[in-house]
Amino acid sequence: MITVFGSINLDLIGGVERLPQPGETVPGSTFATAPGGKGANQALAARRAGAPVRLVGAVGDDGFAEPALSLLRADAVDLSLVKTATGPTGIALIVVDRVGENVIVVVPGANGTVVEGQAESLEFSEGDVLLLQLEVPVAAIGAAARRARAAGARVLLNFAPFRADALDLLAAVSHLVVNETECALLAGALRLSGETLEAQARGLADRCRAAVIVTLGREGVFAVEDGREFHVPALRIEPVDTVGAGDTFCGYLAAALAEGEKLETALGQAAAAGSLACTKAGAQPSIPLREAVTAALTGYETGKPAQ
Repeated sequence: MITVFGSINLDLIGGVERLPQPGETVPGSTFATAPGGKGANQALAARRAGAPVRLVGAVGDDGFAEPALSLLRADAVDLSLVKTATGPTGIALIVVDRVGENVIVVVPGANGTVVEGQAESLEFSEGDVLLLQLEVPVAAIGAAARRARAAGARVLLNFAPFRADALDLLAAVSHLVVNETECALLAGALRLSGETLEAQARGLADRCRAAVIVTLGREGVFAVEDGREFHVPALRIEPVDTVGAGDTFCGYLAAALAEGEKLETALGQAAAAGSLACTKAGAQPSIPLREAVTAALTGYETGKPAQ
């Protein structure tokens, strides 16, 4: 079982030719809404990878709640531990340019009402995986992480968005997932030596006594586990929209580890899934099914990578 403890949003997505500079207004070309939130995205990715998944979080009592949960319901994610709070559902304001780069502003809404009590009722076993991000209150995240580790479950923390008040969570994780920026910020906050990304990742792995996974976008993934280092390439694709690619990676990584895959194999599956997520617009709508990931990896190995 994979438990995802995290945020649930509705994404409001605008398309532009290029991203604006501070203080600048640029014309938009498209607008869409889609379910989102890092917790919900990662839960759906793990489910589409084939794992049983339950999501713990909160939505508001407004009209955004049901659309935010729609794809999770359709894919049979267990939502019995999602509470309804008074007030608005969380939203993300996303602007995407013509080459797929984006800027995002997240307004927490109901996500800010997630409390430690929601974690204290959870039961875990040794084969379970707890998947965490940082879009709900840190105290609640910490309670979930400690409960899972005490039961012998693995704890995957995606340290996003970067929060200096979440550093204490690192003591409870078995796997830490960061992008290049988050890796550098964590290394700086912990006063680790090393100027290169690889050196920073090694320092984080030593300090946290955990596997450290750094996503590198089109360059793939770099990871350190028990002194061993891995570099796994991404698929060669033409990106449409990078929104949700990191969350897709995390969900697929959790699912592969829950199936008993070794880290290097799990990274390959997760990197392929994250690459495919860039070929469609939106966060949750772009998350690929397991069959598509398997086909893409098979094609890549035979010299016919995904296009």
